[in-house]
Amino acid sequence: MPNEKNLETIPVGPLGIVALESCKELGDKVNNYIVDWRKNRANEHKETIAFAGYEKDSYLVNAQVPRFGSGEAKGIIHQSVRGDDLFIMLDVCNYSLTYSLCGHTNHMSPDDHYQDLKRVIAAVGGKARRITVIMPFLYESRQHKRTGRESLDCALALEELTAMGVDNIITFDAHDPRVQNAIPLKGFETVQPAYQFIKGLLRAESDLQIDSDHMMVISPDEGGTGRAIYLANVLGLDMGMFYKRRDYTTIVNGRNPIVAHEFLGSSVEGKDVIIIDDMISSGESVLEVAKELKERKARKVFVATTFGLFTNGLDKFDEAYKNGYIDRILTTNLVYQTPELLSKPYYVSCDMSKYIALIIDTLNHDASISELLNPLARIHKLVDEYKANGGHIE
Repeated sequence: MPNEKNLETIPVGPLGIVALESCKELGDKVNNYIVDWRKNRANEHKETIAFAGYEKDSYLVNAQVPRFGSGEAKGIIHQSVRGDDLFIMLDVCNYSLTYSLCGHTNHMSPDDHYQDLKRVIAAVGGKARRITVIMPFLYESRQHKRTGRESLDCALALEELTAMGVDNIITFDAHDPRVQNAIPLKGFETVQPAYQFIKGLLRAESDLQIDSDHMMVISPDEGGTGRAIYLANVLGLDMGMFYKRRDYTTIVNGRNPIVAHEFLGSSVEGKDVIIIDDMISSGESVLEVAKELKERKARKVFVATTFGLFTNGLDKFDEAYKNGYIDRILTTNLVYQTPELLSKPYYVSCDMSKYIALIIDTLNHDASISELLNPLARIHKLVDEYKANGGHIE
């Protein structure tokens, strides 16, 4: 594994991690991994000036965004970050946080979280050596293209951040990675959690036969075929997809409603199927696809999405589980997870903290992360272990 390597290159600067309140729990886990690795890492240069501040009890930077009674806010950094290699983490989807606005309680929206990010960058005041923003759910990523007289919010946000001094932006499973064309001279990485999905599924299920006769990967729409093709190729499985037939004469909640889901692919009868997508929003589409697959006599249906937003609650998922349409739902801890979600018998949370820690640790050494971004060898090793141990992994 990459964390077992001795990174011999000199760090870009002393490492600093700013985990905003929206991402505090994930930031704490990431910090703990890096603290542990660096304490145990053998390096003959650790005592040299180039490695000053390399080994610490914590890399978390004390930063806050307090608000006035009017709802306005300011970013504060409580310690020096001059010359630091800063990584700022935030979750724009964390609606559990609130603030007071003229005596009323407001839940924080993605817009609020994005403004807080800019406030912290402004508080840094250009003193850091490098700023990398880790924004797992890319702000406004679903408004990535213009249809008629519409704003291009995601592209504007990327341009704004780089204009403020951000050097790199790391996101996960961007809705459309081509949005990086807005900042062609800056670093932009969209990371896929395929390895974490496979690991979570294999830990949860002990009776899977991972071959093309017994398993299949499904894309719920034409836009997600790239993810499904990659996972199918890595696991040596067949792939199928649904396409959405929409009523373009009507607009409901800002979108053309889906009339039906049509399936393209070989038979799913008797097979376990993995539906893979970037997010569950309301969940209506993925539940309709799961129902269709069960009606086509699929054995088990697993839904794996990077972001579980569940914007309309969990009642429909409870009902689908009760009716046997879904067997497992896997999402990551990159966005806020409610205690209710974590308690569901069908839910599997895929922890991304170690992966993020590896990325931060490697980038701080100015080393390549290409190996981290390609999990092919790790997935094959995991599957081989699962098969050798009769359906179990550590």
